[in-house]
Formats: sequence, C-alpha cells, structure tokens
Amino acid sequence: MLFAIGLPFYGYSQQNMRLKSELDSMYVLDQRNREWLTKLGNNQPLTDSLSKIYKVDRANLAGRLWAEQTKIDTSNIARAEAILKEGGYPGKSLVGTPSNEAIFYIIQHSGKIDTYLPVIKKAADEGELPFYQYAMMLDRSLMYSRKPQLYGTQVSCQPLKSTKQSRCFVWPIANAKEVNKRRKQAGFELTVEENANRLNAAYEPGSTVDAIRKMYAL
Repeated sequence: MLFAIGLPFYGYSQQNMRLKSELDSMYVLDQRNREWLTKLGNNQPLTDSLSKIYKVDRANLAGRLWAEQTKIDTSNIARAEAILKEGGYPGKSLVGTPSNEAIFYIIQHSGKIDTYLPVIKKAADEGELPFYQYAMMLDRSLMYSRKPQLYGTQVSCQPLKSTKQSRCFVWPIANAKEVNKRRKQAGFELTVEENANRLNAAYEPGSTVDAIRKMYAL
C-alpha cells in the first residue's frame, strides 16, 4: 500500500509528497479547459490565443476544448479509481488542502457519482473533505435521477418546449423553505438566491420536477 489514511501529511514521506503532487496535477487538468470554456466570447485575447494554439477557428474552439477534456476526464477517473482502491480517499490529513479536493472534482465530473458517493460522504463525515462538497455531489446525483435536490447547488440549462430557446434554472429543491438553513449547516457561504444570481440562473422556490418536465424538453 502506498499510503494510509490518518497519517499526518507534513513531513511524513516522499510517497505522500508524490501523491499530493500528482493530485494537484490531476486537478489542474480537470479545471483548465472548463475555466477556459466559461471565458470564451467574453475574453477576446484568450479566445484568439487558444484558437491559434489549437489551430482551429473560434467557432470550433469550444468543441475542440471539450473533446480534449473528455479524454482528460477519462484518464483522470481511471487514475482516481486506482488511488481509491489502493488506499481509500486521500483526505486532508494525508495530502493537505486543497489537494484533498482533487478526486472529489474528478468524480463530480464523471459518470460514476453514484458509485463513489458513499466514499465522498465518509470522507466528509470524517473531516477529510469539506461537507459542502458532499452536498454538491449528493445534489448532482439527485438531479441526474430526476429527483429534487436538497441544497440547491445544481443548475440545469434546457430548451423550453414553447420557444426552443435554452434557459438555465436551479433544479427543483425539496422543502425549499428550509434550503438556506441546510446550506448554512453544510458550510455554504451564499444563500440559494445569491448562488443562483452568481450563476445567472432562474430560481423558482416552488418549482417541482413534474413542472420542469412540462416546461422543458427533458
């Protein structure tokens, strides 16, 4: 076994240092293209620079970045699964912060959320990972299952049946009246309303999954 959960990270071993460095690199690869994609169109110099680097025109740049990201995500999740199988979740006590968050994001961006949700919950319950990150993954699992989320973290962008135009909205929340209390307990700093505004998404507290299905082409 390369590492053991619970041993202090700082000054522990070169193996931990290598794992921390590897996780940091995996996190950078998980985030880089996603960050660029959010800035395309709003950052002309970046868009032009990336178009030159990837040798594609601006209209095809997003597709090229996503194609590359898909390959990265496939590689990342394969390595993440190997790490989890060998030593469990590499948490704060092993690799420090924010390296302990790398595998969370890799799983969050994979198709294996339900497989590893219990692992993420255990890490959060033990203080190895911020609890709000487990809340985010739980919400995403619920949304993918077409169930109401609990913490209001997930936004969906779908075409309206009436106009075919895409609209982004906060996925329906169970017992929405209590959501900000739950968010505070989980460690979120923003209310659901503030977070929706940050994401430029519509928020309708009384919405239901059935209502969403009637409005959008789900």
